[in-house]
Amino acid sequence: MSIRIGNAPCSWGVEFADDPRNPSWRKVLSECSAAGYKGIELGPVGFMPEDPVEFSEALDEFGLELIGGVVFRPFHDPDKWEDVLDGAKRTCEALTAHGADHFVLIDSISPRRAPTAGRGNEAEQMDENEWTSYRDRLVSIAKMGADEYGLIPELHPHAGGFMDFEPEVERLLEEVDPDLMKLCLDTGHCTYAGFDPVDFMKRYMDRITYVHFKSTDPKVKSKVIENRTGFYDACGMGIFCTLEEGEVDLPAVRHLLLEKGFEGWCTIEQDCDPTLNPDSFGDAQKNREYLERIGFV
Repeated sequence: MSIRIGNAPCSWGVEFADDPRNPSWRKVLSECSAAGYKGIELGPVGFMPEDPVEFSEALDEFGLELIGGVVFRPFHDPDKWEDVLDGAKRTCEALTAHGADHFVLIDSISPRRAPTAGRGNEAEQMDENEWTSYRDRLVSIAKMGADEYGLIPELHPHAGGFMDFEPEVERLLEEVDPDLMKLCLDTGHCTYAGFDPVDFMKRYMDRITYVHFKSTDPKVKSKVIENRTGFYDACGMGIFCTLEEGEVDLPAVRHLLLEKGFEGWCTIEQDCDPTLNPDSFGDAQKNREYLERIGFV
């Protein structure tokens, strides 16, 4: 099979590079490798060493390949442009230094949208001028990644930001050149936002160049949406469970990927709270074993 399965530092609770609760970067690499994976994402830039020699030696030590990296920054906030640009440039430099090409763009969580994660009919919408500027900031970073670094820019919808629900994702895909902006579909964020990842993939498979495997616990999801629970608190409550226990139809995702001739990496992301003693290593093993049982090898 031409599909390869990797994992990501967020499965060990790493969301922000400077969070003192994070496990060590070497522990993440070591456990990812020991759990049977051959590839890993960068995580938030600055978590892994930015010295290319040090990081390259560590990847070799643990038998891992760098898959890609995520720019999880506030694209929605024009006053934070320098922060977005800094994260994007450093991520591009890290990816090119290690031969990775998946350059994933995520609008980070906005206080204006966080309370309505999973509640698309209530979520605040941008006005036309704000939307246009927002879209253009995403396009600008995508062009930088593609033109200056030779990377594949990929839009990633995410709960609690302004690129979350199906209509806004579809609008941006329609307005941006498909040769410039591809799609990293996260199966768990689809179900969190209330739409079917398999159905969405069927309609947009020509834009999908990368997939994040994630699943949601429907009981926890229902509770956090009803109570307007914040995203990170929802992670602590276990909204993102092991793949086998969740509601995403991964066998159907596999069938579709194979039917459409998808090739390359798919990465597991099981966001969790590092302070709650998650069994990240055990879950990483369980997720890999489950994917193998349903035909991902």
